[in-house]
Order: sequence, then C-alpha cells, then structure tokens
Amino acid sequence: MTERYLGVLGIAEALGVSRHAVHKWRSRYPRDSAHPFPEPDIEIDGAPGWAARRLDEIVQWREGLPGRGAGGGRPSATRQRYLSEALTRGLSRDEADRLLTAMSEEFPEMTEPQVCELLLEKWRGLDEMDEILKRYR
Repeated sequence: MTERYLGVLGIAEALGVSRHAVHKWRSRYPRDSAHPFPEPDIEIDGAPGWAARRLDEIVQWREGLPGRGAGGGRPSATRQRYLSEALTRGLSRDEADRLLTAMSEEFPEMTEPQVCELLLEKWRGLDEMDEILKRYR
C-alpha cells in the first residue's frame, strides 16, 4: 500500500494558509528553536514531505505559535479600531477578517495588533493622499 505524503503546498492547503507561510515557519522555527516546526518524514529531490497522518501534529504545532491561542472574548482595542475602520471603508466583517488573516500569514513575525496598526496606517496614508490630490483638482 502506498503511503500518502504532504508537501509544503499540501500542508498550506490543509491549514488554509499560503505555501509561503509554511516556508517561513520552517525557516523561522528550525530544529534547534524553542518551538521547532515538525521535521519532514521524507525528502525527494530536496522537497520535504510529511506523512498525511501527521497533519494533526502540525496543526497542534501551529496552535502553539507565540501569539496564537484559543481566542474568544472581546477583540483587542486595536482590532476593534481596525474593524470599525474597515466597515467605514465598505468592507464586510467577513472581508475584514479575511484581509487580516491574509496579512497575518504574509507577516507571521507580527502580532495581530501590529498587523491591525499596519493596515490602519496604510489607510491613513491613503486619506492623506486623497486630501493632497483634492487640492490640485
């Protein structure tokens, strides 16, 4: 019987993240780190592979990342400001959450409040640019 393995793309799809996020995790959390990414079971032509049966282990590893947890409760003040601003800019709650998730995956070294602040800062910059352009119209 053939054993099924997951590559970086398979893990990314199973976790709902980009393959880039999985690559970042592997490089940021090496074997000798405090929270090492699970070592692959196999390597073929330099490409790592994990037995499909180990997916739960990888999910548990991700849940143990710093800044991650069960969540729940009231959103932080920064997240509330972000969500409020997103709604005023025409994004639905679901769209705002998806944007925040995508940005968190793109910048896994940043905490959620830091990602919220980054997005708020970018939006403020757009507002300032709109004000400048209005002066010249």
